[in-house]
Amino acid sequence: MIAFVGIGANLGDARANVADALARLAAYPGCRLVASSGCWRTAPIDSSGDDYINAVAAVDTELDAHALLAALMAIEQAHGRERPYRNAPRTLDLDLLLYGDAVIDSPSLSVPHPRMHERAFVLAPLLEIAPDADIPGRGRAAGFLPQVAGQAIERLV
Repeated sequence: MIAFVGIGANLGDARANVADALARLAAYPGCRLVASSGCWRTAPIDSSGDDYINAVAAVDTELDAHALLAALMAIEQAHGRERPYRNAPRTLDLDLLLYGDAVIDSPSLSVPHPRMHERAFVLAPLLEIAPDADIPGRGRAAGFLPQVAGQAIERLV
């Protein structure tokens, strides 16, 4: 199953944290990193603190969606992720954006990610590696770009 994972960080060495998350995803049992976007810088949304470094990874996984979410949370914990309040600055944030064409609505997991179509920091790196991506139940991801055009985002070299 191909899954897409959103990666973000704005505490510590955010760029190194994103790179380490990609390495950990690639090495995680039952996962194979298929593609990863470049790094993108964005201002925090509904939060404060330093700018975020964001990326998206495509992972070919044998794990079911809930097991993949548990793996993502374990990688976050390895980076000392704390959740003192909603949208708090973070050393690492990993979100399961898409899991194939599945639509999952459980108490612990919503796929597709419920706000991914509203966030330039998700759409730009996703479309970099999957230009034809569809968001199940919503349509082509590229169709949401005009709605996020006002969100400042910069591709880093």
